[in-house]
Amino acid sequence: MASLSRALRVAATRPPRSLARCPGLCPLSSGARPTAEKNVPYQRTLKEERGPSAVAQGPSRPLPSTADVVVIGGGSLGCQTLYHLAKLGVSGALLLERGRLTSGTTWHTAGLLWQLRPSDVEVELLAHTRRVVSHDLPEETGLHTGWVPNGGLFIASSRQRLLEYQRLMSLGKAYGVESHVLSPAETKTLYPLMNVDDLYGTLYVPGDGTIDPAGTCSALARAATARAAQIVENCPVTGIRVRTDDFGVRRVAAVETEHGSIQTPCVVNCAGVWAGAVGRMAGVKVPLVAMHHAYVVTERIEGIQNMPNVRDHDASIYLRLQGDALSVGGYEANPIFWEEVSDKFAFGLFDLDWEVFGQHIEGAINRVPVLEKTGVKSTVCGPESFTPDHKPLMGEAPELRGFFLGCGFNSAGMMLGGGCGQELAHWIVHGRPEKDMYSYDIRRFHCSLTGHRRWIRERSHESYAKNYSIVFPHDEPLAGRSMRTGPLHEELLAQGCVFQERHGWERPGWFTPEGTAPVLPYDYYGAYGNRAHQDHAYGKLLADEHTFDFPPHHDVIKQECLACRGAAAVFDMSYFGKFYLVGLDARKAADWLFSADVSRPPGSTVYTCMLNHRGGTESDLTVSRLAPSPQASPLTPAFEGDGYYLAVGGATAQHNSSYILAVLQDRRFRCQLIDSSEALGLISIQGPASRAILQEVLDADLSNEAFPFSTHKLVTAAGHLVRAMRLSFVGELGWELHIPRLSCVPVYQAVMAAGAKHGLVPAGYRAIDNLSIEKGYRHWHADLRPDDSPLEAGLAFTCKLKSATPFLGREALEKQRAQGLRRRLVCLTVDEKVPVFGLEAIWRDGRVVGHTRRAGFGFAIDKPIAYGYVRDPSGGLVSPDFVKSGDYALERMGVTYPAQAHLKSPFDPDNKRVKGIY
Repeated sequence: MASLSRALRVAATRPPRSLARCPGLCPLSSGARPTAEKNVPYQRTLKEERGPSAVAQGPSRPLPSTADVVVIGGGSLGCQTLYHLAKLGVSGALLLERGRLTSGTTWHTAGLLWQLRPSDVEVELLAHTRRVVSHDLPEETGLHTGWVPNGGLFIASSRQRLLEYQRLMSLGKAYGVESHVLSPAETKTLYPLMNVDDLYGTLYVPGDGTIDPAGTCSALARAATARAAQIVENCPVTGIRVRTDDFGVRRVAAVETEHGSIQTPCVVNCAGVWAGAVGRMAGVKVPLVAMHHAYVVTERIEGIQNMPNVRDHDASIYLRLQGDALSVGGYEANPIFWEEVSDKFAFGLFDLDWEVFGQHIEGAINRVPVLEKTGVKSTVCGPESFTPDHKPLMGEAPELRGFFLGCGFNSAGMMLGGGCGQELAHWIVHGRPEKDMYSYDIRRFHCSLTGHRRWIRERSHESYAKNYSIVFPHDEPLAGRSMRTGPLHEELLAQGCVFQERHGWERPGWFTPEGTAPVLPYDYYGAYGNRAHQDHAYGKLLADEHTFDFPPHHDVIKQECLACRGAAAVFDMSYFGKFYLVGLDARKAADWLFSADVSRPPGSTVYTCMLNHRGGTESDLTVSRLAPSPQASPLTPAFEGDGYYLAVGGATAQHNSSYILAVLQDRRFRCQLIDSSEALGLISIQGPASRAILQEVLDADLSNEAFPFSTHKLVTAAGHLVRAMRLSFVGELGWELHIPRLSCVPVYQAVMAAGAKHGLVPAGYRAIDNLSIEKGYRHWHADLRPDDSPLEAGLAFTCKLKSATPFLGREALEKQRAQGLRRRLVCLTVDEKVPVFGLEAIWRDGRVVGHTRRAGFGFAIDKPIAYGYVRDPSGGLVSPDFVKSGDYALERMGVTYPAQAHLKSPFDPDNKRVKGIY
């Protein structure tokens, strides 16, 4: 067998490929390399268990004619979803697998489980998977899942990487995950074969381990079928039958197979690499790509037994303990795309391309030097699916009711399978998952992107290539940029705008005084024959963000914030979602959808939440009541009945519109939701001088009496009709101008000209984030999520509980109010000027009581500020007195800092500034 060092030498002698004519779009061929057996390292797979002759025997059991739910795909996610559906009492659940269980991608997975990730939700999902494989399945079935808790070791070769690990350790304390930051010497004691000369330290998690795919899926299958679920193997799906109901809504009707059809109202696409093909059967776009992902298995290594699994992120490799050997794999910048996904590929592997894989060998040998003379026993190169943001695709597809996704797991399907299978089952049975799954929800992507091949390919490549990169709080993608730009994009770029990307939209981040910083076309990091960008201004500014300290432009953002507090700032918010809800039942719909009373007289604007049936917050938004209009215009559509104008955060616009449409369909309200997000721009002028500036631009009286807070009206701005709203999202006197797209530039220029003598500056979302957190305003999906209620978040004022009007989520809120709150959102400030980003552990009286969800810097109060939900570790109610009585600290990257708790923000607690009282 070839040794790893020989493989490295041979790969190095090959000339680099030239792919200039097909940058990133052509399949890459394999060349001859040191040979090794092509096989997975597991002692048992389900292929061998049943024998090869079963392929031609047809379905493993007769097909039922009907099913409550049909799960397509028998890999990790399909089996976990079926198991959890059965546990929820769904007796008519059916899993269809075209070959055998695990035969697609699951059978060759490395099966690693790491408990700590830079996401509180993912920590919870991983904990459930661990509980299922280590406890639930063995107890229920008597079968061994192959769970081996040999521990995990993360390697830090830089100071920033060690800070990232210390951040994970602090988050882990909020969830009871044991972890330790070790010195190089302590690491050497734990793992004697490791080279530690170049290390800053390591993060050791004793409870990490590995999962056997065959053992786990066999146990899941037995547990599910014991609860009356059915599994049919050797039954390829050939089509999804769709019906259109009498309300014009497309719904799942049946699943077609080579051996008959099954009537069902619900399909779950867990087909992994083949999920795109299943989606096309139903007219559903599934944004993922297939790539080769590889690891090699070494010969026996003396002394490696019982060692923890290793992730050397800086070398982009992992080392999985495989008995008395190691599996060595990693993520490279030039992965091979599987261009033509075959539907005949079962228990299959590709030939390993040593040119691509060879880059991992040097890092592996550096970390464990004995590998230099260790032979390669076998190679494993199989297909995996990857998504544009390296997050799975889950939830109900917006194109088709009853069609759910559980795919695109970016080679993490085993470790996330238990948690995600449970959430997907709850989604199907109860209409919503138990946890906040927005980051995985297919509706996070705008509908214009989910079928855009270049965007999917570029973003998926970058996500793969950066899989082991440090997760910095303010990093931005370089791939798939400028897909959706606002009407002021070029104007702002010329002013030095450094843009952020949010699901295709380019939005202002901050403004550099050093010239323009355009985002250039994606260069694939120099892979596939592309030339990497040199002297890329945007790239250099983004590199400055790669720190857990304050970035070099911290003071620039400070100037934007203080200009808003002291004079005025103008914010381009054109990327916001802008919708009209109109029609005969629009008022009924609005009363049901929105927690606040939005059916006030025309001209009123209300800040409200939109809840789910559990009382969790699906959105926060503003709703403006419109007067009837017989003639349509971009600012007022023609409608009969009632009308409302909705403004929601742009990153969540698709989520909002999909959620509203689903409610309208389910309640059969006779009204329309009209998307005007592209037709309208939005600028907001905020600060003490905003009234004086806008009084020169608008033809309306802006006094408190003529234009009160939370009202809107049509006015003329620089000769253009706009909708002006007196609102603030930063805690200052201010107005929003909602402007037809073609009028945005002249109106913006007029505002800037009028503001010149008042100190008006352009500002971006980095300033918005700090200004809004300083004021105590919530940001949806940060300190306000679908598993947070308005009562817990301090937003009881947005709920019409004093009225008799029914609304979605009301019963849950009334029950919670009667029982008392078990957690409460708390504001925390720290006197020491240290950067905080969220995920810091919250200590109260020497005990961890939660973690921060959102954090920033309050430049007016000159302090770090954070928000997090606090619990009583004894299980009691969290009252205002409980919050005020404790002694608090924030743990940032392993270091605790004394903190002060506040029930409301210390900045302008009496709300004088939004009223124009300075």
